[in-house]
Amino acid sequence: MKYLMQQTMRWFGPNDVVSLADIRQSGCSGVVTALHQIPVGEVWTIDAINERKSMIESYGMDWTVVESLPVSDEIKKRRGNFQTHIDNYKQSIINLAECGIEVITYNFMPVLDWLRTDVNFVMPDGSKALYFHHLDFVVFDVFLLKRPLAEADYVADILAAAKERYDQMPASEKERILKNAMLGLPGSSDAFTPEQVLKALESYSGIDTQKLKEHLFTFIKEIIPVADANNIKLAIHPDDPPFPVLGLPRILSTKQDVEDLFNAVPSVNNGLCFCTGSFGARADNDLPEMLNLFCDRIHFLHLRNTKRDEAGNFYEARHLEGDADMFSIIKAIYKLQQKRGISLPMRPDHGHQMLDDLQKNAYPGYSAIGRLKALAELRGLEYAISKMND
Repeated sequence: MKYLMQQTMRWFGPNDVVSLADIRQSGCSGVVTALHQIPVGEVWTIDAINERKSMIESYGMDWTVVESLPVSDEIKKRRGNFQTHIDNYKQSIINLAECGIEVITYNFMPVLDWLRTDVNFVMPDGSKALYFHHLDFVVFDVFLLKRPLAEADYVADILAAAKERYDQMPASEKERILKNAMLGLPGSSDAFTPEQVLKALESYSGIDTQKLKEHLFTFIKEIIPVADANNIKLAIHPDDPPFPVLGLPRILSTKQDVEDLFNAVPSVNNGLCFCTGSFGARADNDLPEMLNLFCDRIHFLHLRNTKRDEAGNFYEARHLEGDADMFSIIKAIYKLQQKRGISLPMRPDHGHQMLDDLQKNAYPGYSAIGRLKALAELRGLEYAISKMND
């Protein structure tokens, strides 16, 4: 028997402009979603989970992967109501398991889950992609957000270039960069304000890389017995972007970071959401090597591609054309599935906005047609690799 990836797409719930009917027509067998309406830190009830599950099943698809069950900043800082939030997290795990969920995705990024400076970067063919422009980010950090002591994080020539860029920017460009960097959680149309972000950054005072890692390990040690008892696989998403931003530590960006986590909590249910875009935004991450090394602990796949440059910029490339060798990646995934005798859930991530979707107000990176194109390419690549191994 051959084991091929379970094809899914992310769905942001009833208000998503990409409907369940759209996703079903793409050929997906399942949906990856979350209960965005429940405040972070509160319990996901069985009734709420089953209501969402029934919606999905009514379109002939399954819901077995949660993305994401968010970890509150209180837990990440181990301050305030963190213990109540951990207890609620445990109960949510139990409830999700009772409803048939198999994988829970989460992340441990402080304050902001992800950052881009341009969510409408126009590609040569007219489609739009997500883009991280390093100098624009410095402009945002130092001159727009005005984070205290931000200048200390950058060398003099970068600060000078950012100041020159800021001085020459029209007001509309400054507003655009600020708006893009302040985007809220995926699936939400709400944006953070600079005041909210500065207050949140201040609340992380005294928490460095080592301290945040300790908090992650402690959190996993507290919840893994519940996951083990309920046969739930935890899949942590790597940092995006995979380097420190806004003076905050990043603790899941490299092979060594993953090894540290797995060594700290050896349960196989303490696993990874392997995101080829997040890991691939760093040139020092060898993705096929990491897939082989962590093959037993990978529970979910985000397949996307980025294109980097030496200045620290990167954009979301076509799935088969970025810096990541997608052929070698899919080949490694195919082999690990045969080795483990499982079909891993995957979703095509961060597709380009293109064709008719250019006129629709989809969440950046999550329009339908671009992801459908990516799904077809990835599906075809895996099929070809599977035939090569007949």
